[in-house]
Amino acid sequence: MREYLLTLCVTAAVTYLLTGPVRKFAIVAGAMPQIRARDVHREPTPRLGGIAMFFGLCAGLLVADHLRNLNAVFSNSNEPRALLSGAALIWLIGVLDDKFEIDALIKLGGQMIAAGVMVMQGLTILWLPIPGVGLVALTQWQGTLLTVALVVITINAVNFVDGLDGLAAGMVCIASAAFFLYAYRIWYSYGIEAAAPATLFAAILMGMCLGFLPHNMHPARIFMGDSGSMLIGLVLAAGAISITGQIDPDVMNLFSGSERNTVHQTVPVFIPLLLPLTIIAIPAADLVLAIVRRTWRGQSPFAADRGHLHHRLLEVGHSHSRAVLIMYFWSALIAFGALAYSVNSGAMWSVLGIAALSAVGLVLLLLPRFTPRAPRWAEHLVPPRYRRRRAAASALPEDGDAEPATQGTEAACAREDTDPSERAPVVVGVSGVNGATAIGTRARVLDRRGAESSR
Repeated sequence: MREYLLTLCVTAAVTYLLTGPVRKFAIVAGAMPQIRARDVHREPTPRLGGIAMFFGLCAGLLVADHLRNLNAVFSNSNEPRALLSGAALIWLIGVLDDKFEIDALIKLGGQMIAAGVMVMQGLTILWLPIPGVGLVALTQWQGTLLTVALVVITINAVNFVDGLDGLAAGMVCIASAAFFLYAYRIWYSYGIEAAAPATLFAAILMGMCLGFLPHNMHPARIFMGDSGSMLIGLVLAAGAISITGQIDPDVMNLFSGSERNTVHQTVPVFIPLLLPLTIIAIPAADLVLAIVRRTWRGQSPFAADRGHLHHRLLEVGHSHSRAVLIMYFWSALIAFGALAYSVNSGAMWSVLGIAALSAVGLVLLLLPRFTPRAPRWAEHLVPPRYRRRRAAASALPEDGDAEPATQGTEAACAREDTDPSERAPVVVGVSGVNGATAIGTRARVLDRRGAESSR
């Protein structure tokens, strides 16, 4: 465990220290695309954060190769080299896309080639465990197609969820933490050395995300871009493939007893395939809701709008940071809920705990709709957001007087006879310094509701 933690810390440190110089390089190189209709940031922000993440990955693998215990992962398996080869290819494609905006079909082809490179070097699904049947050996073509499909789906799921500052890196970090605990349990508890590569991949992935997050949290100074989102998606998929399709479940003595017991005992085998889907769960739900919403309105399912999940959270009244934290909460609930179920699938407490936390998550989603208002006699004792609008309007200075700097924005928004288009702009962050200014109040989000999106 100490060597895994050391690898994680080195990966995080290298990623963190390189992100600053990479940001300056991205600005000089012109990797700062114009604001799109679907974006929530207000200023052009440099991309290419995936460069720092890739070098963090290389540093983590290099350090692990020189550690006494983890060195066996490189000597007994070719999977780390397969991961590095596929990661280098997908990272190069992402860098080109961040700079030149290459076609989507070219990116898809590059993703399939990167997955194929890993398959050629041995990182592939060889068999699938089927409850009540045992191991089902896959042919070479079946294993290749299944591996490529899992890699491509995971990469695009991570890329799709990268819509707010810190969202993709945080959600992948949460999923990789749950995956690390699962893989380490398989390696340590069952004594299966074949689980060591997946454990190492998860530790490195956590380091990549943790090192990049301080630069990417709202307001973001730099975006990871496709060079980062596709990279971490590929690493997450590689870990799932490594521990699912190559570890022999017979070594874990799972297929024994009655059929009912076999079904319960084989749950841990399928968890690695489910954990990457925790990244896909939220984007997939967003996609289904978008199709239903557009069809209900009589529009094409592919019509552009600003009704995606993170847009809706902002419009409901959540701040940028709160919207990200809510999506963190749901990602952690799904990932660690699946992990708890794999440890003891028959425990009722895990089901009840997941149900209770789901109810808490629903309350958090609707919290801005139920903002309490303090009585008039207690308005001076509570923050301004809990006061009635009349109280805020009565605090406005007389016409012609200069408004205090600390009350200008709130007073302009509270004045009932002020045209919305003439309200004072909301300033978030330090414009021109941190490279990004995000959505401030709900009014500014609603002003852009009619904007089109390419998603």
